[in-house]
Amino acid sequence: MGKTTRKVAIVGAGMVGAGCAYSMINQSICDEIMMIDRNYEQAVAQALDLSHCMDFTSTRTKVYAGQLEDCKNMDVVILTAGANPKPGQNRLDVLEDAGKITRGIVTRIMAGGFDGIFVVAANPVDIVTYMIRELSGFPRHRVIGTGTSIDSSRLKTLLSEVFSLDPRSVHGYALGEHGESQFVAWSHVSIGGKPLLHILEQHKERFKHVDLEEISQKTKDAGWEIFLRKGNTQFGIGNALAYITRSILNDEHKIIAVSAILDGEYGQKDVCVGVPAIIGSGGIEEVVELHLNEEEQEKFAESCAIIKAGIVRILQ
Repeated sequence: MGKTTRKVAIVGAGMVGAGCAYSMINQSICDEIMMIDRNYEQAVAQALDLSHCMDFTSTRTKVYAGQLEDCKNMDVVILTAGANPKPGQNRLDVLEDAGKITRGIVTRIMAGGFDGIFVVAANPVDIVTYMIRELSGFPRHRVIGTGTSIDSSRLKTLLSEVFSLDPRSVHGYALGEHGESQFVAWSHVSIGGKPLLHILEQHKERFKHVDLEEISQKTKDAGWEIFLRKGNTQFGIGNALAYITRSILNDEHKIIAVSAILDGEYGQKDVCVGVPAIIGSGGIEEVVELHLNEEEQEKFAESCAIIKAGIVRILQ
């Protein structure tokens, strides 16, 4: 009986790439992982280290080092390599460097004959994801950024602490740019199926301490809280990448807040932005259009305008 081998390449063997690979190995998401890095010895070392996990996992994942031109037979290429902001900078400040790095990487991958799905974590992720679509010529559903998946997870974690719940019982999204202009769509946040705004209205005295603006700001700042203390984020974003990849390889049709290139959804075109989408074997199977209130629509449009300006800069 024939068996299809699920293969994933991870470009960037640093903290995020290694964290992603480690998550995928422990969740038995794929059969092979190829680690790629501009420092080949780094990729070899990470592959060796990760391969020593196999005696302690439920299934065996083959892990090895490779080159960008070796991606032809990969189902998914995960791009984590990029430019890191320096103290005092934000994600948009590294745009020019990110553009140069991305162009060099994607050109070599495509020259090798890759024809799968790109999953992107390199910042500024919405703009880099759009650029990869332009460079690859792929249809928009086959180029996916991590977007606000990690921000939405951070939001759920913060709310779970406020309400003493499992984060998986909280549903809602941070939308827009994975950056300073993101916002929480409070009109669509629910706990156990009940809208959060209804809960707060019904139990005003009990939850009078809940400050939605403060939670929204903490959601936005969470990545920086980590970055300023240890110089990188790793485990959350690594697991987000693994989660998206698992939904692709297993055709799970999970709804995840990802960077998706819009073509009329939310009244926007030619922009890549964090929105909920159904993720399956074809990549983005469908963008989920939430009915945003007037304030949320304005914030979404403002965020898209910022991203569009960045896209113009990076494609020059």
